[in-house]
Amino acid sequence: MAVRVKVRPNESQKQMMKRFRKKVSRSGVLSTVRRKRWFVSKSELARIQRKKAIRRRKRRMANKRRQKKQGTRTI
Repeated sequence: MAVRVKVRPNESQKQMMKRFRKKVSRSGVLSTVRRKRWFVSKSELARIQRKKAIRRRKRRMANKRRQKKQGTRTI
């Protein structure tokens, strides 16, 4: 997955680097590299995903409770 950026005429190095960084982040190269840095077994991956799902659920429930509380206030 090669990311290439050609220098445009009258383009500064700063602008070119900004375009390059944008392309890299959109392509997902860095996230893939970070994810594949270490080997993670299937069972470990499943455990991590379960933990993330639990955190997400807790966060959503907390937000719902907070919204309900704010909705019942009278000014």
